[in-house]
Amino acid sequence: MSGILDSVNQRTQLVGQNRLELLLFRLNGRQRFGINVFKVREVLQCPALTSMPKLNPLVRGVAHIRGQTISVIDLSMATGGRRIEDLKTAFIVIAEYNRSVQGFLVGAVERIINTNWDAIMPPPQGTGRASYLTAVTEVEGELVEILDVEKILNEISPLNTEVSQAVASTLNTDAFKDKIIFIADDSSVARNQVKRALTTLGLEIEMAKNGLEALKRLKEIAAETGDVTDKVGVLVSDIEMPEMDGYTLTAEIKNTPELQKLHVVLHTSLSGVFNQAMVKKVGADDFIAKFHPDELASAVQKWLGPEE
Repeated sequence: MSGILDSVNQRTQLVGQNRLELLLFRLNGRQRFGINVFKVREVLQCPALTSMPKLNPLVRGVAHIRGQTISVIDLSMATGGRRIEDLKTAFIVIAEYNRSVQGFLVGAVERIINTNWDAIMPPPQGTGRASYLTAVTEVEGELVEILDVEKILNEISPLNTEVSQAVASTLNTDAFKDKIIFIADDSSVARNQVKRALTTLGLEIEMAKNGLEALKRLKEIAAETGDVTDKVGVLVSDIEMPEMDGYTLTAEIKNTPELQKLHVVLHTSLSGVFNQAMVKKVGADDFIAKFHPDELASAVQKWLGPEE
């Protein structure tokens, strides 16, 4: 398992082609789950965990790994399932979300698969774990569930979504009162976090659940007005989204005459220097790592209005 992520840095060519790689794992039982490889730093056999006072019940303990102390969250418990009992056979997936590193305790880790974002679909209505799913896909005839990790983390340690008074006092959108801010993100928690942060700007906000839905809606607006920027001031888009990722959405916008003046701010929990290169490659105007409300609100104000 130690070598499963050795070539992660060579996988960046998948990004921008509406492709991704998923690390498949199991919790308790046969159900498969997936996590984007780009979020994963390391996978290792579960080490000894140290109990700490007043830990959230979903945190099984902390692990000391390569000089860093990392909280280990039982993903099965966090999604309403049974706790993972046998730590000796369990694994920890160490991942980076929202500028912090977490360990996710899983029952077993399988392998990495290469797939298309258009094969990643929104979760079906009425599924048992629907509130914790952000997407699903099919592998070898079996459903793979992709968890809304941002929702899980927010339940354990809620993020501050308020723009500070110091920054709020500098925000002025009077010249753009007739514009809307468009948000695209597949996580309902993330969408609402962004919405709460950007309400400080005092503009109308419209939201979409994925890149394809956002693109269709932006084209509808453009058809009504002649140019999407007549109504939309800026697009804030996640990168990881089912059906169409944020990179592909940005490239489609910049290659469509009636959309190409729209400023795009990519806002994602994905980390790594490759993001800056991809921002330039697809023509995005800015990249903001989740989640800092002051930085997000300031970036949106900066990019309000069409390209000159």
